[in-house]
Amino acid sequence: MTLSSEIEMAENRPTSAEQQWVRQARLGDAAAWEWLVAAYQEPVFRLAYLILGDATEAEEVAQDVFVRAYFSLGRFDESRPLRPWLLQITRNLARNRWRGLKRYWTAVQRWRQQQPESMPSATEQQEALLLWQAVRRLKPTAQEIIYLRYFLAMSEAETAVTLAVQPGTVKSRLHRALQQLQEVVEREFPELAQ
Repeated sequence: MTLSSEIEMAENRPTSAEQQWVRQARLGDAAAWEWLVAAYQEPVFRLAYLILGDATEAEEVAQDVFVRAYFSLGRFDESRPLRPWLLQITRNLARNRWRGLKRYWTAVQRWRQQQPESMPSATEQQEALLLWQAVRRLKPTAQEIIYLRYFLAMSEAETAVTLAVQPGTVKSRLHRALQQLQEVVEREFPELAQ
């Protein structure tokens, strides 16, 4: 067994603590469910926000994710990690909601107004905004793979589970998405290519 396959196998296994919390939540232990929600609410919200670009919409999706997960917990395979399963639900719900939303600019403006004074420099903010705009020019499937791998720092194995594809598919989709992003940057955002 190679090191990469050992790492991938480890990433696809839940921790014993997580398994215990899932078992207890299945038995109706509210504290266990609250622990699981607290442990995963940030990545669920972040993925929803990255797909939707609107904090209010992302919060609603995150709430829906945990409601659906709670009622589906009996069907969850506890030999698998919970995070990719929750993020797969998040992805599906956010994509459904995103199809009807076109509020990106409003969300960015609202976000910028809510940031504390210790924000990155104006140049860093501009580069981040331009990069976000460049990613938003890609097809939704290309955006998702970039969000999961780079914005949420998920491993290839976790990304594969979240997207319900093979790890090799993650690699090929990511490669294509990055090529497309490079073309968009060179064509529309040359200041980022420096």
